[in-house]
Amino acid sequence: MKKTNAVRREPFTDAQLLMTITIAIFIGMYLLAMIFLGGGFMHPQQVIDMLNDNVSLIVVACGLTIVMIGGGIDISVGAVTSLVVMSCVLYLNGGGNIFVAILLALGIGLAFGAVHVFLISYLEIQPFIVTLAGMFFARGMTTILSVNPQKVNHEGFANLRDAKIEIDWLGYTANNGNLIPARIELGVVVAIAIVILVFILLKFTRLGRGFYAIGGNQQSALMLGINVKRTRFMSYLICGLLSGISGFLFMMHTGAGNATNAAGMEMNAIASSIIGGTLLTGGVGNVIGTFFGTMTLTTIKKIVVSSGLNQPWWQSITTGGMLCFFILLQSVVLSRRAKKKKKT
Repeated sequence: MKKTNAVRREPFTDAQLLMTITIAIFIGMYLLAMIFLGGGFMHPQQVIDMLNDNVSLIVVACGLTIVMIGGGIDISVGAVTSLVVMSCVLYLNGGGNIFVAILLALGIGLAFGAVHVFLISYLEIQPFIVTLAGMFFARGMTTILSVNPQKVNHEGFANLRDAKIEIDWLGYTANNGNLIPARIELGVVVAIAIVILVFILLKFTRLGRGFYAIGGNQQSALMLGINVKRTRFMSYLICGLLSGISGFLFMMHTGAGNATNAAGMEMNAIASSIIGGTLLTGGVGNVIGTFFGTMTLTTIKKIVVSSGLNQPWWQSITTGGMLCFFILLQSVVLSRRAKKKKKT
């Protein structure tokens, strides 16, 4: 028999393998919760509530995934979301128009993204420092605007907030015999649409491939003719845009604004991206993995609460432990794959 030097093609890329592991862990974790904890985990509404409560986190994590794939970081996304919420609340309470409020949210997000990427790409300041400054600025502005927590007192917005999609066959029968349908907020539809759009962007467009290229090796990307500064500019601009959308969805879910809105969201978004298989070193990531990373993070928090550990520090401890576990898992899996490729 003749020996061939053809390299055997792996069935999964690194990003696909890490995403598959995340999905498997999420499904296994949820099934164990159903078996050993029961209760709300037995009803589809539990999963829907997890989606309803985390639409803004899903959206902002999608933006952060794009930036991280490109080798960057943005820790201002939670603060920008909070500023968008408070600005839109004040505008609507002053008799503003919903459509203009949406444009205001998008404008604030785009403005932060544009300023960040100008300082990062064209003045070559470290992304962590730039976005840290953006986080402090956005939090400070939110505190100035939010003298007191305020509910949105706007009839048109109230109708939008209260609108829900009801699905009878996903519902459950209450103790009194009445059927309670599953209720999905409109924000969930928007969040899932954004996940799909970002997936298409990363998978099938030249810009998406550019994000992977500059995150994997910037010098190689330059040799391939990719405009690194423009590609990075687009990654932060999209992240800022999604932060603006996240803020409006957050307001739709809570119907109010205060200085503590979206506190810690940037850390949860980074954790969701990493758990979903996005590497901090750049070049590897998948937005579908980020979606399941968010669901995994939310599931472990639900399990902690259902186990009777209601103190907030237990959720922080389990989140930290989960993040360390996935970072270690990624390191082991990728190192083993690298050794296997060298042997072949």
